Amino acid sequence: MNIYDIAELAGVSIATVSRVLNDSPNVAEKTKRRVREIMEEKGYVPSGFSRRVGMNTLKTIGLVCPDAADEYMAAAVACLERSLREYGYNCLLCCSGYGYEDCQIAVSTLLRRRVDALVLIGSVYADDDPDSERVNYIREAAKQMPVFMVNGYVRGEDICCAVCDDYEVSRSVAEKMVSSGRRKILFLTDMDTVSTNLKRKGCRDALAQAGLELCGDVNVGLFNQINQTRDHLLRLPNLDVDGIFAANDALAAGALKYAKHKGLSVPGSLCVVGYNNSELSVCCDPELSTIDNRERRL
Repeated sequence: MNIYDIAELAGVSIATVSRVLNDSPNVAEKTKRRVREIMEEKGYVPSGFSRRVGMNTLKTIGLVCPDAADEYMAAAVACLERSLREYGYNCLLCCSGYGYEDCQIAVSTLLRRRVDALVLIGSVYADDDPDSERVNYIREAAKQMPVFMVNGYVRGEDICCAVCDDYEVSRSVAEKMVSSGRRKILFLTDMDTVSTNLKRKGCRDALAQAGLELCGDVNVGLFNQINQTRDHLLRLPNLDVDGIFAANDALAAGALKYAKHKGLSVPGSLCVVGYNNSELSVCCDPELSTIDNRERRL
């Protein structure tokens, strides 16, 4: 239970809850009583930042993503910056890279800048186990300011997460690939993240239900590199697949280039599915089939 839950239950803003915690005279007594009754009923214990929400604010939000050159992350940053600007907030962007220590450093850097909140974009900041001690640095950050995660889930107080159901949608799409007659499906990725692992598991479970196994699980080791992905596939000996499930659209675009080089018709001889519904999907010829991932609140 956190300040966002209390605000939702009371039908007020988080700033109003913060004012109640600080016994502000700018809140009606009736509203104060309702908020306090809900806090008592739920056993809510306010954190330090809950009392500071809306007070002495610098109107600046820290955005953290691994790589702003990635189209998915760039789109998320642009959307957040545009929306926050409408509410009078400025943004500070920090690109952390994908290393564990680099992610910690990026978060620490923004904490020192005294931003009003942190938004972490991408599952690289999460862990397969939402209770893992590996992500304690995020829980520590949440003791100082609100932390929001986009497509990442860390269990902790004052951490608000929006995650894509990567497992379920991947399982569903893999089922459709099987029902269309595909029997030799390759899973293609460029790195191992929580999101990738869920996509892989969804694909594997769908195939297992049909009595099949993944024909291959290939990590090209080249993030967002289309031509290098094509070349990597061309170098694989005796590659015999009729379906490729790619963890992102750049990989899928590379798979289409591979198909063209090999003279394989798409989707006749080879079915290729990407992920993220990015602009890359309409830049290909033929245009790419891709998963439009949606978000749900935890």
